[in-house]
Amino acid sequence: MHLDRAVDKMSLPELKSPGKQSAPANTLSPVVQLNVGGQLFSTSLSTLRKHPGSRLAEMFSGQPKLRTDAQGRFFIDRDGSHFGAVLEFLRSERLPTEHIQEVHREAVHYSIKPLIKLLEETPQMFGEQVGRQQFLSRVPHYRENIEVLIRIARAEAIAARCSTIMICVLRTEEDLGCYEEAINSLEADKESVVTFGPWKATLSVKDLLDCVKMDISSQGYKVSIQPHVMEKSFLSKSYDYFYKLVFTWW
Repeated sequence: MHLDRAVDKMSLPELKSPGKQSAPANTLSPVVQLNVGGQLFSTSLSTLRKHPGSRLAEMFSGQPKLRTDAQGRFFIDRDGSHFGAVLEFLRSERLPTEHIQEVHREAVHYSIKPLIKLLEETPQMFGEQVGRQQFLSRVPHYRENIEVLIRIARAEAIAARCSTIMICVLRTEEDLGCYEEAINSLEADKESVVTFGPWKATLSVKDLLDCVKMDISSQGYKVSIQPHVMEKSFLSKSYDYFYKLVFTWW
Protein backbone atom coordinates (compact mmCIF):
# COMPACT_ATOMS: atom_id res chain seq x y z
CA MET A 1 0.00 0.00 0.00
CA HIS A 2 2.77 2.43 0.85
CA LEU A 3 4.79 1.32 -2.24
CA ASP A 4 1.93 2.14 -4.66
CA ARG A 5 1.65 5.65 -3.23
CA ALA A 6 5.39 6.14 -3.65
CA VAL A 7 5.21 5.09 -7.34
CA ASP A 8 2.31 7.49 -7.95
CA LYS A 9 4.25 10.38 -6.44
CA MET A 10 7.34 9.62 -8.54
CA SER A 11 5.36 9.47 -11.81
CA LEU A 12 3.78 12.96 -11.47
CA PRO A 13 6.92 14.96 -12.39
CA GLU A 14 7.46 12.67 -15.42
CA LEU A 15 4.02 13.60 -16.79
CA LYS A 16 4.90 17.34 -16.59
CA SER A 17 8.38 17.03 -18.08
CA PRO A 18 7.41 17.81 -21.75
CA GLY A 19 5.94 21.15 -20.63
CA LYS A 20 9.17 22.10 -18.89
CA GLN A 21 11.14 21.59 -22.13
CA SER A 22 9.04 24.05 -24.20
CA ALA A 23 10.61 27.43 -25.12
CA PRO A 24 9.74 30.48 -23.03
CA ALA A 25 6.92 32.55 -24.48
CA ASN A 26 9.17 35.57 -25.14
CA THR A 27 11.88 33.68 -27.06
CA LEU A 28 12.11 34.82 -30.70
CA SER A 29 11.87 32.20 -33.43
CA PRO A 30 14.95 31.89 -35.68
CA VAL A 31 12.62 32.61 -38.62
CA VAL A 32 10.92 36.00 -38.37
CA GLN A 33 7.76 37.11 -40.15
CA LEU A 34 7.58 40.86 -40.76
CA ASN A 35 4.86 43.27 -41.78
CA VAL A 36 6.51 46.51 -42.90
CA GLY A 37 3.80 49.04 -43.67
CA GLY A 38 1.57 46.29 -45.11
CA GLN A 39 4.29 44.53 -47.12
CA LEU A 40 5.21 41.07 -45.89
CA PHE A 41 8.73 39.64 -45.48
CA SER A 42 10.26 36.48 -44.08
CA THR A 43 13.85 36.38 -42.92
CA SER A 44 16.11 34.93 -40.26
CA LEU A 45 16.79 36.46 -36.90
CA SER A 46 20.52 36.33 -37.63
CA THR A 47 19.99 38.44 -40.76
CA LEU A 48 18.18 41.15 -38.81
CA ARG A 49 20.95 41.11 -36.17
CA LYS A 50 23.81 41.11 -38.69
CA HIS A 51 25.00 44.62 -37.74
CA PRO A 52 24.71 44.84 -33.94
CA GLY A 53 24.93 48.63 -33.84
CA SER A 54 21.96 49.13 -36.15
CA ARG A 55 18.48 50.15 -35.11
CA LEU A 56 17.13 47.06 -36.87
CA ALA A 57 19.33 44.75 -34.78
CA GLU A 58 18.25 46.58 -31.64
CA MET A 59 14.57 45.95 -32.50
CA PHE A 60 15.19 42.20 -32.42
CA SER A 61 17.67 41.93 -29.55
CA GLY A 62 16.53 40.62 -26.17
CA GLN A 63 12.80 40.83 -25.57
CA PRO A 64 10.63 41.68 -28.61
CA LYS A 65 10.18 45.47 -28.90
CA LEU A 66 7.62 45.57 -31.70
CA ARG A 67 3.87 45.13 -31.85
CA THR A 68 2.42 42.28 -33.88
CA ASP A 69 -0.37 42.32 -36.45
CA ALA A 70 -3.48 40.12 -36.35
CA GLN A 71 -1.52 37.17 -37.79
CA GLY A 72 1.31 37.49 -35.27
CA ARG A 73 3.84 39.07 -37.64
CA PHE A 74 6.10 41.78 -36.21
CA PHE A 75 4.85 45.14 -37.42
CA ILE A 76 7.10 48.04 -38.44
CA ASP A 77 5.05 51.16 -39.08
CA ARG A 78 7.00 52.43 -42.08
CA ASP A 79 6.67 52.34 -45.87
CA GLY A 80 7.98 48.94 -46.92
CA SER A 81 8.56 49.76 -50.61
CA HIS A 82 12.35 49.64 -50.28
CA PHE A 83 12.74 47.40 -47.24
CA GLY A 84 13.39 44.44 -49.56
CA ALA A 85 16.56 46.12 -50.85
CA VAL A 86 17.73 46.65 -47.26
CA LEU A 87 17.01 43.00 -46.47
CA GLU A 88 18.86 41.84 -49.59
CA PHE A 89 21.96 43.75 -48.49
CA LEU A 90 21.81 42.15 -45.04
CA ARG A 91 21.54 38.72 -46.66
CA SER A 92 24.11 38.99 -49.44
CA GLU A 93 25.74 42.46 -49.21
CA ARG A 94 24.32 43.13 -52.66
CA LEU A 95 23.64 46.81 -53.39
CA PRO A 96 20.53 47.98 -55.23
CA THR A 97 20.92 49.30 -58.79
CA GLU A 98 17.92 51.64 -58.68
CA HIS A 99 16.08 53.87 -56.19
CA ILE A 100 19.46 54.54 -54.58
CA GLN A 101 18.41 57.64 -52.65
CA GLU A 102 15.23 55.99 -51.35
CA VAL A 103 17.17 52.95 -50.11
CA HIS A 104 19.74 55.28 -48.57
CA ARG A 105 16.94 56.97 -46.64
CA GLU A 106 15.84 53.58 -45.27
CA ALA A 107 19.43 52.65 -44.40
CA VAL A 108 19.74 55.89 -42.42
CA HIS A 109 16.42 55.19 -40.65
CA TYR A 110 17.57 51.71 -39.61
CA SER A 111 21.13 52.94 -38.83
CA ILE A 112 22.83 50.34 -41.04
CA LYS A 113 26.18 52.11 -41.35
CA PRO A 114 27.91 49.75 -43.84
CA LEU A 115 24.98 50.12 -46.26
CA ILE A 116 24.91 53.90 -45.78
CA LYS A 117 28.62 54.16 -46.58
CA LEU A 118 28.46 51.96 -49.69
CA LEU A 119 25.41 53.76 -51.06
CA GLU A 120 27.08 57.13 -50.58
CA GLU A 121 29.98 55.88 -52.69
CA THR A 122 27.76 55.00 -55.65
CA PRO A 123 27.96 57.39 -58.65
CA GLN A 124 24.37 58.57 -58.07
CA MET A 125 24.87 59.50 -54.43
CA PHE A 126 28.43 60.77 -54.90
CA GLY A 127 27.34 63.09 -57.71
CA GLU A 128 24.43 64.41 -55.65
CA GLN A 129 26.22 64.93 -52.34
CA VAL A 130 29.77 65.77 -53.37
CA GLY A 131 28.97 67.55 -56.63
CA ARG A 132 25.54 69.15 -56.75
CA GLN A 133 24.95 69.75 -53.05
CA GLN A 134 28.43 71.19 -52.58
CA PHE A 135 27.73 73.61 -55.42
CA LEU A 136 24.33 74.60 -54.03
CA SER A 137 25.85 75.25 -50.61
CA ARG A 138 27.80 78.08 -52.27
CA VAL A 139 24.72 79.73 -53.75
CA PRO A 140 23.39 82.17 -51.12
CA HIS A 141 19.83 81.51 -49.90
CA TYR A 142 19.25 78.76 -52.49
CA ARG A 143 16.86 76.66 -50.37
CA GLU A 144 14.92 79.70 -49.20
CA ASN A 145 14.56 80.90 -52.80
CA ILE A 146 13.12 77.55 -53.89
CA GLU A 147 10.49 77.80 -51.14
CA VAL A 148 9.68 81.39 -52.15
CA LEU A 149 9.25 80.39 -55.81
CA ILE A 150 6.80 77.63 -54.91
CA ARG A 151 4.88 79.90 -52.54
CA ILE A 152 4.49 82.65 -55.18
CA ALA A 153 3.49 80.13 -57.85
CA ARG A 154 0.78 78.65 -55.66
CA ALA A 155 -0.54 82.11 -54.80
CA GLU A 156 -0.88 82.92 -58.51
CA ALA A 157 -2.52 79.63 -59.44
CA ILE A 158 -6.15 80.67 -58.80
CA ALA A 159 -8.25 80.16 -61.96
CA ALA A 160 -5.11 79.86 -64.05
CA ARG A 161 -3.43 77.05 -65.91
CA CYS A 162 0.08 78.44 -65.44
CA SER A 163 1.97 80.54 -62.93
CA THR A 164 4.94 82.51 -64.22
CA ILE A 165 7.60 83.88 -61.89
CA MET A 166 10.59 85.93 -62.96
CA ILE A 167 13.99 84.92 -61.65
CA CYS A 168 17.25 86.82 -61.87
CA VAL A 169 20.54 84.91 -61.98
CA LEU A 170 23.71 86.82 -61.14
CA ARG A 171 26.74 84.65 -61.81
CA THR A 172 29.52 86.99 -60.64
CA GLU A 173 30.20 89.96 -58.41
CA GLU A 174 30.41 92.03 -61.59
CA ASP A 175 26.86 90.97 -62.46
CA LEU A 176 25.77 91.99 -58.97
CA GLY A 177 27.13 95.47 -59.62
CA CYS A 178 24.74 95.81 -62.56
CA TYR A 179 21.74 94.50 -60.62
CA GLU A 180 20.01 97.79 -59.84
CA GLU A 181 20.23 99.01 -63.42
CA ALA A 182 19.11 95.65 -64.75
CA ILE A 183 16.13 95.31 -62.42
CA ASN A 184 14.99 98.84 -63.27
CA SER A 185 15.00 97.92 -66.96
CA LEU A 186 12.67 94.98 -66.35
CA GLU A 187 9.06 95.42 -67.42
CA ALA A 188 7.62 93.37 -64.59
CA ASP A 189 6.68 93.56 -60.92
CA LYS A 190 10.16 94.06 -59.49
CA GLU A 191 9.01 93.02 -56.00
CA SER A 192 8.23 89.47 -57.15
CA VAL A 193 11.57 88.80 -58.88
CA VAL A 194 13.54 86.06 -57.07
CA THR A 195 17.31 86.51 -57.34
CA PHE A 196 20.00 83.80 -57.23
CA GLY A 197 23.73 84.44 -56.82
CA PRO A 198 26.42 85.38 -57.18
CA TRP A 199 28.35 82.23 -56.24
CA LYS A 200 31.97 81.17 -55.94
CA ALA A 201 32.12 77.98 -57.97
CA THR A 202 32.98 77.05 -61.53
CA LEU A 203 29.48 75.91 -62.45
CA SER A 204 27.49 77.92 -64.97
CA VAL A 205 24.11 79.66 -65.00
CA LYS A 206 22.70 76.65 -66.86
CA ASP A 207 23.90 74.38 -64.04
CA LEU A 208 22.03 76.52 -61.52
CA LEU A 209 18.86 76.55 -63.62
CA ASP A 210 19.03 72.76 -63.96
CA CYS A 211 19.26 72.50 -60.16
CA VAL A 212 16.28 74.82 -59.68
CA LYS A 213 14.18 72.77 -62.09
CA MET A 214 15.31 69.47 -60.54
CA ASP A 215 14.53 70.50 -56.97
CA ILE A 216 11.11 71.93 -57.78
CA SER A 217 10.18 68.96 -59.98
CA SER A 218 11.22 66.56 -57.19
CA GLN A 219 8.37 68.01 -55.11
CA GLY A 220 5.84 66.98 -57.74
CA TYR A 221 5.50 70.25 -59.68
CA LYS A 222 5.59 70.47 -63.47
CA VAL A 223 7.94 73.35 -64.22
CA SER A 224 9.88 74.77 -67.16
CA ILE A 225 12.43 77.57 -67.44
CA GLN A 226 12.68 79.93 -70.40
CA PRO A 227 14.98 82.91 -71.03
CA HIS A 228 13.17 86.22 -70.67
CA VAL A 229 13.67 88.14 -73.89
CA MET A 230 13.65 91.87 -73.24
CA GLU A 231 12.67 94.33 -75.93
CA LYS A 232 15.72 96.11 -77.19
CA SER A 233 15.74 99.82 -77.98
CA PHE A 234 18.38 102.21 -79.21
CA LEU A 235 18.78 103.90 -75.84
CA SER A 236 18.39 100.97 -73.43
CA LYS A 237 20.82 98.21 -72.58
CA SER A 238 19.65 94.60 -72.65
CA TYR A 239 20.47 92.21 -69.80
CA ASP A 240 20.42 88.42 -69.99
CA TYR A 241 20.07 87.84 -66.25
CA PHE A 242 16.32 87.11 -66.34
CA TYR A 243 14.38 83.87 -66.84
CA LYS A 244 10.73 82.88 -66.67
CA LEU A 245 9.91 79.99 -64.38
CA VAL A 246 6.58 78.52 -65.52
CA PHE A 247 4.50 76.19 -63.33
CA THR A 248 1.85 74.28 -65.26
CA TRP A 249 -1.02 73.08 -63.08
CA TRP A 250 -3.18 71.09 -65.53
